[in-house]
Amino acid sequence: MYVYLNGEVQPVEEATLSIMDHGLMYGLGLFETFRVFDGHPFLLDDHFYRLEKSAREMNIAWSYDRQAVLKALHMTLEANEWNNAYVRYNITAGMDSLGLTTEKYTSPQTIIYMKPLPSFAATFPVKRGQLLSIRRNTPEGHTRLKSHHFFNNVLGKREIGEETDVEGIFLTASGHVAEGVVSNVFWVKDGTIYTPSVETGILKGITREFILTLAKKHGIYVREGRFEPSFLIEAEEAFAANSIQGIVRLTAVDQHRYSTSTDSLVSFLQKEYTTYCTSLWQTKELLDGKDERK
Repeated sequence: MYVYLNGEVQPVEEATLSIMDHGLMYGLGLFETFRVFDGHPFLLDDHFYRLEKSAREMNIAWSYDRQAVLKALHMTLEANEWNNAYVRYNITAGMDSLGLTTEKYTSPQTIIYMKPLPSFAATFPVKRGQLLSIRRNTPEGHTRLKSHHFFNNVLGKREIGEETDVEGIFLTASGHVAEGVVSNVFWVKDGTIYTPSVETGILKGITREFILTLAKKHGIYVREGRFEPSFLIEAEEAFAANSIQGIVRLTAVDQHRYSTSTDSLVSFLQKEYTTYCTSLWQTKELLDGKDERK
């Protein structure tokens, strides 16, 4: 397998980082995971606008240039001879001396990891949910960043074990539904989509925003808020979502089972996802096609 490191594509066995990188020493690193469908990086702009904003918060000098990112992606895809891939685009603070600093990191390191995925068909994973006993930690800053600080997620994964058809679901310290180990969580009742608000401390997921915008486009009512687990347990349908697996139907959470009818809101959202995954650059295009950076 080939990876991209600071402008060069090289075998993964030969790629190295300095032990003085503050991404290693202090966890000052960020990443985006997304999927390439038949050569198209789905929602690329949304992922990298978030990465740029997060880099500013970490005091890392990095800005998004779509053409530069596409060049790096194409170099890595071509070297691996892949056209469909799981991509992790990573930036670290870069090298500095031992000790904390308040200075801006001006020489971040860029790494692109990939692994192959099958060409996309209109199928999605199906999982069952499990409420976790370990609680979701609070963000280290004002909002949750997609950063190297992942131990809470690892603990959640350990609790569910190696089963690939189970999605662990965190509650907050106050007992409200938060998010999955690697996903955002949604449920449906009486034609309304429910999902925890970002004020609960969850990650503002890119696929989450895509789903909320799809709902707006089609006049589907959405409620975001702080919800007790009973709201999730008493729902008619439930699903999880992330940028690699898309929209994942949940057949159950703990002992409560949901409808798995193909004539359902979850099925509709999955169909819409397949319509856009090979062409959309940013969610905003769903509504008016304009490129608005925030």
